[in-house]
Amino acid sequence: MSKLEFSGRSVLITGASRGIGRAIALAFYEKGAHVIACARASDDLTKLEGMLGARGTIWACDATSDEILNRIDDLNGLDILINNAGINRPEPFIEVSDKNLDDIMDINVRATFRISRHAVRKMGKGASVVNITSQMGHVGSPNRTVYCMSKHAIEGLTKAMAVELAPEGIRVNAVAPTFIATPMTEGWFENPEFMEFINRMIPLGKVGVSDDVANAVLYLCSDGANMVTGHSLLVDGGWTVQ
Repeated sequence: MSKLEFSGRSVLITGASRGIGRAIALAFYEKGAHVIACARASDDLTKLEGMLGARGTIWACDATSDEILNRIDDLNGLDILINNAGINRPEPFIEVSDKNLDDIMDINVRATFRISRHAVRKMGKGASVVNITSQMGHVGSPNRTVYCMSKHAIEGLTKAMAVELAPEGIRVNAVAPTFIATPMTEGWFENPEFMEFINRMIPLGKVGVSDDVANAVLYLCSDGANMVTGHSLLVDGGWTVQ
């Protein structure tokens, strides 16, 4: 348990205002880290600011913007980066608009790459990057072609970064969740057909919660995982083993 301690360490989390990002931010806060929480301005982000207090820094900006890159460049250093910001717009493959294609790839892939590139310049030996991908970065699924494509891309980026940054002592891993109960997904679970699909595909017979993902992230960033890099930790209830 002593290995899950982050006092004196700084962590930047994108998409931190709610859902999985919020759970990750609070988990690091509870373990002593200074949390830099990045998300678009919202009441949720303001509430998180109050919870983090003096050990929190709020960046109200878009993960796809140059503003976040400039803020990273102004940091004196950074220990941990969690690339969590992302979107999904489920729809049939042949109906995907160019706008939805561009929007999903922009935030899920391009923003992750750009933020990582700038953040790593501020990191040293012992630092860690975790990309929040998805089980859909390991398999395919109907109505999620662009999302699957984007998450497969980040799984590849994770591996390539891990190899290139290993000589610098920087570890890079991914956490790949199944469907998690969050404000973004809650409407999906009201659909009986969707729930039948979920129950059929997840051997454990339940959806995940945000803390399941946060706990996996804490492990990968901890000293207990100091020989783990280039790995994708599936938090999927067994979806991908079938």
